[in-house]
Amino acid sequence: MSVKQRTYVITGAASGIGLVTKQLLQERGHRVIGADLRDAEVIADLSTTEGRASLVSQVTALSGGAIDAVLAVAGVDVNGPITVAVNYYGAIATLEGLRPLMLASDAPRAVAVSSITSVHPFNEQLLNAMLEGTEALALEKAAEEKFVYATSKRALSRWIRRNALKAEWAGANIPLNAIAPGLVKTELLKRLFDEPETRKRIIAGTPMPLGGPYEPVAAAELLAFLASPQNGHITGQSIFIDGGADVVIRGDSAW
Repeated sequence: MSVKQRTYVITGAASGIGLVTKQLLQERGHRVIGADLRDAEVIADLSTTEGRASLVSQVTALSGGAIDAVLAVAGVDVNGPITVAVNYYGAIATLEGLRPLMLASDAPRAVAVSSITSVHPFNEQLLNAMLEGTEALALEKAAEEKFVYATSKRALSRWIRRNALKAEWAGANIPLNAIAPGLVKTELLKRLFDEPETRKRIIAGTPMPLGGPYEPVAAAELLAFLASPQNGHITGQSIFIDGGADVVIRGDSAW
């Protein structure tokens, strides 16, 4: 049975989870418009307002103004404002900016990439600046506060939960979700694991009893499902694909 071709937009498509997800969807016969700083159909810097606007205009032109799903995968993990600019504001700009292009689809879907670190220690002042303040304030806080990466991912998961049921999302029949990966065997993780003490610290912070760190294709499979027509009822969720790390960290407190 032939599969109806869909048009997907993936940010962060030049490497890691984004690249593997792009390849997976293309292998299944779909059209994928990849966006990244390099090696992609759309070249855009999601840390800037100009880059976010360029993403929307380029995708609109390439797609003819109609897409089926948005996968906001792009992210960075460094200390400082750029992490907040890309992981939170860039992701939201991607989701909101491309949402109108999905309205003609018979099965529109949106999914982002959060992280197991969304349940790690975070900075409440920075979180509040992202959720309630301005980007300028949040970037200022990110230059001086700790736990910037974890806080950016917590903010993204909370934004998704707050917005998924709104008229422009659930009211338009668009499921809006995130995945929250544990340790994924990207080039970054492999480099970090080369140093024994760093490896020990990372594993202690993200214990994964089921299977341990895994290849990006596992995350890609979950993203592909959440962005597919088969996902008609899951929304507002950050689904942990973490080998049990969330259970170890939060235990009963989640329920």
